[in-house]
Amino acid sequence: MSAKLKKLADQVIVITGASSGIGLATAETAAKKGAKVVLAARSGDALEQVAGRINAAGGEAFAVTCDVSDRAQVDRLAEAAVARFGRIDTWVNDAGLGMWGRLDQSKEEDARRLFDVNFWGVVHGSMAALPHLKKNGGALINLGSEVSDAYPPIQGMYAATKHAVKGYTDALRVEIEEVDNAPVSITLIQPTAVDTPFPEHARNFTDKEPKLPSPTIEPQQVADVILHAAEHPTRDKTVGAMSFVNVMMSKLVPGMADKMAAKQANRQYYDEPARNPEGALYRPSEETQVVGQVHGTGGVEPK
Repeated sequence: MSAKLKKLADQVIVITGASSGIGLATAETAAKKGAKVVLAARSGDALEQVAGRINAAGGEAFAVTCDVSDRAQVDRLAEAAVARFGRIDTWVNDAGLGMWGRLDQSKEEDARRLFDVNFWGVVHGSMAALPHLKKNGGALINLGSEVSDAYPPIQGMYAATKHAVKGYTDALRVEIEEVDNAPVSITLIQPTAVDTPFPEHARNFTDKEPKLPSPTIEPQQVADVILHAAEHPTRDKTVGAMSFVNVMMSKLVPGMADKMAAKQANRQYYDEPARNPEGALYRPSEETQVVGQVHGTGGVEPK
């Protein structure tokens, strides 16, 4: 049974990580297109600001404070969405954090926390959403990354979480769509580097301010792909030319991909001291930005 997905104007959409970046762009765009939007993130004050803006502009949004690493909170998110709007048509697992630093610099406690958010958050969201999506049909959309296949230095632990998200999503798709023949579309989105506050929110073990290597794409480009998948069953989708290139190279010419990845090691921080090494790994940010901040003058080149 293939999923028959509704038009956005007829949907109730739950979005985790909705207070900034890709999640915020997706929420605002969905609301403009007429969807009823349930916003979820740890930063309650920021979420209320976003919901207020959407509602003031004529949309319909509802904010639920939620730490996706806690299964009970995610279950309550699903319950709140159904209590408010009666159903869930699309669930977007977008919440995620980064980590800057070599793998031999990373602290195990922090790495486990990263997996709790980036991987287990997707598992919790999927398990909370599927009973509702199976009942009436719908879309489950998980945010992976180009590094669900590729593997950059300096962000190795983050890449490990996104590899896990891909493996989980691919297996879940087979079980739900093919074995169960359920009316649910399960999608993996794999963007390239996106200009969001992601670097500022990352746990940083280096002594420099983190940045994403150029080129980057705009969050709106990813939001548009997510919302297309909410209306049209989609297996997976890379977003941005570099995502396609890096995914293909990692599969077809891994030796060359290794050498190209090594060249990114010194392009992932600004030539200025780290501003917030702890990031938002344990404490939520109350910023409501779609795009990231501008720092320094560019990536530092070592001597």
